[in-house]
Amino acid sequence: MRTINKLLEEYGENHQHKTNKMIHWICVPLIVFSIIGLLYSIKLPVIIMTHQLNIAFVITTLAMFYYITLSFSLSIGLFVYVTISLFICHLVEKAGIIPLWLFALIIFIGAWIGQFYGHKIEGKKPSFLKDIQFLLIGPAWLMSFIYKKTGISF
Repeated sequence: MRTINKLLEEYGENHQHKTNKMIHWICVPLIVFSIIGLLYSIKLPVIIMTHQLNIAFVITTLAMFYYITLSFSLSIGLFVYVTISLFICHLVEKAGIIPLWLFALIIFIGAWIGQFYGHKIEGKKPSFLKDIQFLLIGPAWLMSFIYKKTGISF
């Protein structure tokens, strides 16, 4: 298994252009949120403390185990983001203004359009086309910048 530093370095190779990086700062968190939202919309026939379990909880738990194997420190920051995303999903669903799945789908489509536009500017294909694992590395790559800026080691 490649180390977190090697994975972040490989991911960064396809993300050098200033505009593409800026687009990623917007679109990667939106894509993560939208995927969580879509998965949150799929309910399981299990009730935990008056809340119906959903697929998002299961998948994000598995993702957290993956992140822990790469970097415990980074996994904490990613856990905070995922938790906030799950809470926002809960609020959107509870508000009932728009179905969560539709809200998430609109964000998902828009954010991926942005991502592909960024890679067109970059002149390089998205990293996940080389290795599907990079779909999970994108959020860690952004979190690593936050950690470096705040002096937190990972």
